[in-house]
Amino acid sequence: VQLQASGGGSVQAGGSLRLSCEAPGRTSSNGAMGWIRQAPGKERESVAAINWSGGRLFYADSVKGRFTISRDNVRNTVSLQMNSLKPEDTAVYYCAARISRIVLLMPPEDWTYWGQGTLVTVSS
Repeated sequence: VQLQASGGGSVQAGGSLRLSCEAPGRTSSNGAMGWIRQAPGKERESVAAINWSGGRLFYADSVKGRFTISRDNVRNTVSLQMNSLKPEDTAVYYCAARISRIVLLMPPEDWTYWGQGTLVTVSS
């Protein structure tokens, strides 16, 4: 599965950004996709995930109520709408995929396929 991420950029605190990730090689309705971020000097952190089938969404506590993950099964895309951004959201954001469904927000090491990172910078 090849993943192609887009979006990101610079925004002031309180602003919004939208990230998108395409999975053009996806042919199965199984599996899941997620967004993982890595802030400068910190370890990678899973922030949101969604199964390709089913409606359950998964979020890290640090982004609950501010970030929304969604999917488009026709276009094979997953998006991350980020609102009320904070300086601590500054990070490189990666989309990732796995071929099995998830029942909780999986840690970064449990994702199989990765897209290129996109930088999100939030200034105070």
